[in-house]
Amino acid sequence: MAEHKKVRKAVFPVAGLGTRFLPATKAVPKEMLTVVDKPIIQYVVDEALEAGIEHFVFVTGRNKHIIEDYFDIHFELEQTLRERSKNAEITLLAGQLPKAGTVSFTRQQEPLGLGHAVWCAREIIGNEPFALLLPDMIMKSEGKGCMKGMIDLYGQSGGNIIAVEECAPDQAHKYGIVGVGDAIGDGFRITGMVEKPAKGTAPSNFFINGRYILQPEVFKILETQERGAGNEIQLTDGMLKLLKDQDFAGYHFKGTTYDCGAKDGFILANVAFALERADIRPTVIDGFKDLLKGL
Repeated sequence: MAEHKKVRKAVFPVAGLGTRFLPATKAVPKEMLTVVDKPIIQYVVDEALEAGIEHFVFVTGRNKHIIEDYFDIHFELEQTLRERSKNAEITLLAGQLPKAGTVSFTRQQEPLGLGHAVWCAREIIGNEPFALLLPDMIMKSEGKGCMKGMIDLYGQSGGNIIAVEECAPDQAHKYGIVGVGDAIGDGFRITGMVEKPAKGTAPSNFFINGRYILQPEVFKILETQERGAGNEIQLTDGMLKLLKDQDFAGYHFKGTTYDCGAKDGFILANVAFALERADIRPTVIDGFKDLLKGL
């Protein structure tokens, strides 16, 4: 098996305005909204940590300083917890912090799309492959996390990796869809990509779910990328250009992805993760049963 340059860094584009969650996101970044008792962004960072990521790069925007504060030590809070012998809470807070010196923040001054947000991280990433995790999407699986599976596939295939899931064929027009080539490990070679294909024209029913491993050559492409849909610099357009020169593989993720950037996905994520919690599961189940009786 050929050796490939290790994926050490991950990019988290957190500059979005969160307009779908107004008025809450007037004061609180959407990434800091909680699923049960953890911010959405914590689930995504935990997934990266499980995969062995060593450096976390946040592409932020105006009024996102709360995210920086969250991934820092809170001296006054921790001192109060020590005085009250709240050892379990101290351990919990320590466990959610990446190691000192492993977190970087850079600004996306204008909302020019995901491709532009990725490009803003170029100086921190440098000339090495990197993971990209969309912070709206949180994954739930029985075994290893989505990014861990992608890292394992990358060890076999190298190149670029996109996580994909299956949807009903008649729903493919709602997503970014990939073309399916030869099998490799827990995935397959990608032969093409199309964003929201017209009904009946999708090359497959495998949709892109918000996790990527990309080679640094994508930065040069994004630097001169023309604006596409929504008058934004689209990552998919850049990946299509990179596909002409480099291999792409699709990692077939078999868990569940919750789009916490949408109200319905956010609510479903809260339900799913609440039911996993032994401390609140019995009460939650009883409450749901009572609510369902009224439907």
